[in-house]
Amino acid sequence: MWGENLQGKPSQYKSHGKELADGYENILAFMERMHKESLEIFAMLTDADLQTKCKTPGDAEITKWKWLRLMVEHEIHHRGQIYLYLSMLGVATPPLYGLTSEEVRRQDASE
Repeated sequence: MWGENLQGKPSQYKSHGKELADGYENILAFMERMHKESLEIFAMLTDADLQTKCKTPGDAEITKWKWLRLMVEHEIHHRGQIYLYLSMLGVATPPLYGLTSEEVRRQDASE
């Protein structure tokens, strides 16, 4: 939905269910295709374009550079959800910035 809004098109977002892609390989292929299409749209934006407005799926007007920033914030939100669910399942998650907080504490204690 992000790229189509940046192009001045209304959101075509209907769902995020199995009807888009079912099964691990199909989901990865779908994600990669959507990522590629989005990057192509983002690459076409000029500095002047980024100062113009687009409409969100809720029909609110927003400056395009702010819409792009919200995309990053939205991804961070979902990453946090994934990390929380993995933690609840006892699955170790990779550190975001090189060291986990526990590793930083151990490192500080050994100095």
